[in-house]
Amino acid sequence: MVTRESRKMAKLREKKEEALRQAMASSTKRKGASMTPWQETWFRLKKNKSAVFGLCIIILLILVILFAEVISPYERAIDQNIRNRLQPPSAEHLLGTDGYGRDVFTRVIHGARNTMSIAFTAAFITLIIGAPLGAYAAYYGGRFDAVLMRICDVFSSIPSLIMALAVVAALGANLFNLIIAIAISGVPGQVRGTRALVLGSMNNEYIMAARSYGSRDRQIVFGHILPNALGPTIIGFTGMLADLTLRASALSFIGLGIQPPNPEWGALLSEAREFMRVKPDLVIYPGVAILLVALAFNLLGDGLRDALDPKLRD
Repeated sequence: MVTRESRKMAKLREKKEEALRQAMASSTKRKGASMTPWQETWFRLKKNKSAVFGLCIIILLILVILFAEVISPYERAIDQNIRNRLQPPSAEHLLGTDGYGRDVFTRVIHGARNTMSIAFTAAFITLIIGAPLGAYAAYYGGRFDAVLMRICDVFSSIPSLIMALAVVAALGANLFNLIIAIAISGVPGQVRGTRALVLGSMNNEYIMAARSYGSRDRQIVFGHILPNALGPTIIGFTGMLADLTLRASALSFIGLGIQPPNPEWGALLSEAREFMRVKPDLVIYPGVAILLVALAFNLLGDGLRDALDPKLRD
């Protein structure tokens, strides 16, 4: 008797658990169905702790760039005071002073604005030039595609940093030339990435439908192909920002970027080399800033890839 009753109770529990699972599954489906694609992406992205950490770092970076002058005036970053050189951290100088008596905290803050302005501007130029070229190469194919890919092969055979170095050396060391050099070095990779992405969607129904309606090639490329490649493009853009941040800092480190006394993270590292034995923290502050920003963009890119990948959706 006890055995029969226990079996009945077990069956009832199993039925209740199954009904509860079905109710939760249907509720989840209704919730997912009521969300827009961007809301669903944000919902999935929030579950990734590392991506949220990267996003928080990026938001903090943007706030620092926007309110750098409010946090600390720019004059403190360039005004020299030899009497206060190599001071330790204090209430007046949160991170101490450098070899010329300038406030290190202010120079790191305003260096973020200069470094990221180079990286963001170069990334946008690379995207604006490379994405349409890659899309047209995949769309037209044939001779245009072959010639463009051979040109990209030539540029890709040269390391991007060496190419940027050569362009800056030829044009001169200033902010505009540095941005142009970094953007040129990144275009071949963007062309190849967009081309590979578009080739996989050339036989989709929406492209065939647009052709049957008599849409022009430009309308198909910019109105259908590129918008449908927006998700992977955003993921690639975050990785590009991380790479260009390192590239801009490297060029400034060797003196081909923003010229002193203007602050920039790579230039701060270069200036701190001669004081490494006396005050090694001068190297740590800009180095950690570069590391955190590059890591944040890579973490956010990985999180976006998982959030936008339809194969990983429930």
